[in-house]
Amino acid sequence: MNDANLHQLLHPSHWKAAVGYANGVLATGRTIFVGGQIGWNGDQVFESDDFVAQVHQALTNIVEVLKEADAGPQHLVRLTWYVTDKQEYLSRLKEVGAAYREVVGKHFPAMTMVQVADLIEDRAKVEIEATAVIPSA
Repeated sequence: MNDANLHQLLHPSHWKAAVGYANGVLATGRTIFVGGQIGWNGDQVFESDDFVAQVHQALTNIVEVLKEADAGPQHLVRLTWYVTDKQEYLSRLKEVGAAYREVVGKHFPAMTMVQVADLIEDRAKVEIEATAVIPSA
């Protein structure tokens, strides 16, 4: 099974095309639940207070956790993003997209984004939780 056929994307044919995300994903296999990852490194140190840099690091952290199960970004079926500033996300969407593609590639699972008042770590500007499915052999 190649990476393009790991999961079935669900999109009603009469809906407008989803750009940068999937409306739904059908997957069968072993499930990986990745707790919310923020923009600090493996030593729990923030290397930047920049929003896009934190997005890049949070996504990198997710990929690192997936590697522990011999999985990769192609196995992601859902991402939930929590951001502290929706306007910063929207104004920097091209940069966020570039960071996303650099870490995850052109794989776009079902996604939700929510603006929150704050995150537990004061310097965190984004937290992303993930669900991945490794197909059954």
